[in-house]
Amino acid sequence: MTVQVPVTDVVLYDYWRSSASYRVRIALGLKGVPFARVPVDLVAGAQRAPAHLRINPQGLVPALAIDGHLLTQSLAILEYLEETRPAAPLLPEGEEARAHVRALALALACEVHPVSNLGVLARVERLAGPEARASWNRDNIEAGLAAFERMLDHPGFTGQFCAGDTPGMADCTLIPQLYNATRWGVGFDHLARISAVARSCAALPAFAAAHPDQFDPSREAKAIQGETR
Repeated sequence: MTVQVPVTDVVLYDYWRSSASYRVRIALGLKGVPFARVPVDLVAGAQRAPAHLRINPQGLVPALAIDGHLLTQSLAILEYLEETRPAAPLLPEGEEARAHVRALALALACEVHPVSNLGVLARVERLAGPEARASWNRDNIEAGLAAFERMLDHPGFTGQFCAGDTPGMADCTLIPQLYNATRWGVGFDHLARISAVARSCAALPAFAAAHPDQFDPSREAKAIQGETR
């Protein structure tokens, strides 16, 4: 299936609280790529609408229209940005270092995030109730972050970012997971390496601009109401 998209426009189809979308927003900011945003309301089921399925047959976000292409899967999108826009690299030099950064990103994107997505949590709640849903998610996030903290014990960790002195693919993946941890009441202050990375990322405009609070529909609605009064 081929979907025609404008060659010159960069359009991100996302949901404001989607971890995968958040990763891509950070990466676009780090790369200095301006983009338009098309919200897809996951809670309302907009991802299953025929119009969105034509964009992403999986019925997921994000999807990125860029360079005349329509890309899906957040880490594949980050790899594409890295290959086509090498400035502000998301991967370090050296094969081993790049492999480790990819492993860090995948540890969260493939091991932690899928077990905490809306579909899985809804299924857990149907089987065992709301408290089981919360317990399931907290346990999953806690275990994933503990493992990630151990994975940061490597020669490239300087206490600033996940690998070296500039943010990259692993940081783009970690920060959205920390946002989820906070939402679910999972603390990480005791994880010294992760906490150091979080502080470093919080000081950068690309991370602040990509934060879900910037796109919270309730805040946007309040702002519009305030303008019209």
